[in-house]
Amino acid sequence: MKKQIKIGFAPTRRSIFSAPDALKYADLTRKKLDELGIEYVDIRDCNEEGLLYDDEGLAKIAEKFRREKVDGLFLAHENFGTEYECARLAKELGVPVLLWGPRDERPDEKGVRLRDSQCGLFATGKVLRRFQVPFTYMTNCRLDDPEFARGIRDFVAVCSVVKTFRHIRILQIAPRPFDFWSTMCNEGELLEKFNIQLSPIPMTELTEAVKAAKKEKTGVQKTVSYCRDCMNVEISEEQLENVAALKEAMEALVKKYGCNAIAIQCWNALQTELGIMPCAANSLMNEEGIPTVCETDIHGAITALMAEAAAMGEQRSFFADWTVRHPDNENGELLQHCGPWPISVAGEKPTITYPLAFDHPGAVAAEAKHGDVTLCRFDGDNGEYSLLLGHAKGIDGPYTKGTYLWVEVENWKRLEAKIVEGPYIHHCVGIHRDIVPVLYEACKYIGVKPDLYDPIEEQVKAYLRGE
Repeated sequence: MKKQIKIGFAPTRRSIFSAPDALKYADLTRKKLDELGIEYVDIRDCNEEGLLYDDEGLAKIAEKFRREKVDGLFLAHENFGTEYECARLAKELGVPVLLWGPRDERPDEKGVRLRDSQCGLFATGKVLRRFQVPFTYMTNCRLDDPEFARGIRDFVAVCSVVKTFRHIRILQIAPRPFDFWSTMCNEGELLEKFNIQLSPIPMTELTEAVKAAKKEKTGVQKTVSYCRDCMNVEISEEQLENVAALKEAMEALVKKYGCNAIAIQCWNALQTELGIMPCAANSLMNEEGIPTVCETDIHGAITALMAEAAAMGEQRSFFADWTVRHPDNENGELLQHCGPWPISVAGEKPTITYPLAFDHPGAVAAEAKHGDVTLCRFDGDNGEYSLLLGHAKGIDGPYTKGTYLWVEVENWKRLEAKIVEGPYIHHCVGIHRDIVPVLYEACKYIGVKPDLYDPIEEQVKAYLRGE
């Protein structure tokens, strides 16, 4: 489901420059936002001009934007702009800020300039820094330049990541498996630093929800039919019913506790209770846009939420293990897991079957689509958190069980060292879209350090500048 993001549009002017020209460019900007399908809250009703330039207007604008719950603030400098009003508004709202102004025209035959928008951007940037307000800068360009459309859409995606990150609540189904010390997390610290909330429940509550789903039947039957239509089924009817009931139970518990992701203890108490692996049920939840990760990996669930938010909910992510190096490609690596990947990621019709390392059924097997992917991992220890991210591409490689994709990166040894030296672990999230610049920019708003595993920071910054 596509993320709905609402931007507060606050065109600004300064009195000594042309007010009529500022009004003209504000209307042109509105028209362009409409053409691009950007959802925004306007300020036409906040004063006669529909512009930000004084305290009286600021109070009305801030109140309206709070009431409308905007996810970002677009400070369009239609002439020089009033930098202190922009900074005051940005500070009050506490949402991501986009700073931009239209490129100035040639001075007229008398040497008169009407707007000096670029000069105003320099001023506002400095004042925002004084107010300690992080902001995104979109290069001084014309409305019809491709940099404008790209920049505004990327900013909307940044707002999507920030909005999601600030409202994370994860359904934690049982504690981490004993052997997985690497997936431990600091619940109190996540809450204190980021307002990330966990909703832990015991395994018995899940199994009771499974029983309730079986008793209700309708949802289970619908899910069984969906599995048979979309996947090859190599498990018994009873086992498939358990998979479907588990999926329905997790969906009900997500709604009950108001969560937007799940981290489940996938073995081995679940197998004792239900006789299946949860991988196929996880896959079904992932396909519906509720990131569901294995081994109670809370940081993995956070990563998946961020990745899908950066893609505006238009693409599903996949939760994977870094596992083994490619036998023939020095920069190749196998991304694999027992089978939680969403169906839409598969490059072939998936199969519900038995996993590689366990005796119970309920895993999904399929090679993922090739093509370009972003790989990322939110993680931290000792009070510091960062986001590992970079590019890869799917490549050919040997067949293996589970859901898998062989990928090639620029320099595997460099990436391997980053993972081992931390704060990362053997889990990551992939998505078939380049979301590296969006995640990189979003980090400035959420207090997380971006950690690019290839030396591409200047390229990312150049992209964000509109180059």
